[in-house]
Amino acid sequence: MPGLFDGTPLERPVTCERCNLPLGECACPRAADGRIVLPKDQSARVSRERRGGGKMVTIVSGLDASASDLPAMLKELKAKLGTGGTLCDGRLELQGDHLEKLVALLKERGFPAKPSGG
Repeated sequence: MPGLFDGTPLERPVTCERCNLPLGECACPRAADGRIVLPKDQSARVSRERRGGGKMVTIVSGLDASASDLPAMLKELKAKLGTGGTLCDGRLELQGDHLEKLVALLKERGFPAKPSGG
């Protein structure tokens, strides 16, 4: 990746504005367009739905898929809650009624999570 003043003795790699590391080494959460999206800037909404057969599903929406690494987050939440779940249309869907627990877990991770719906 070319840097500032590419091809001159003053050449420097492009660095992250948050951590000042070269972009190749930076681990800051970024959206698909390259801007930094911190957990505090994402509004997580946690809701419940009743699916066919009367089963409850807890849904987490409003998170940026690339900045939050949703597959890894889903795996961690499933392990902590001891339940199954899936990633569907950019939303985390966990089996069972875990509204309060999920809001608390997301707040621990720095997301301003709120319950939504009834």
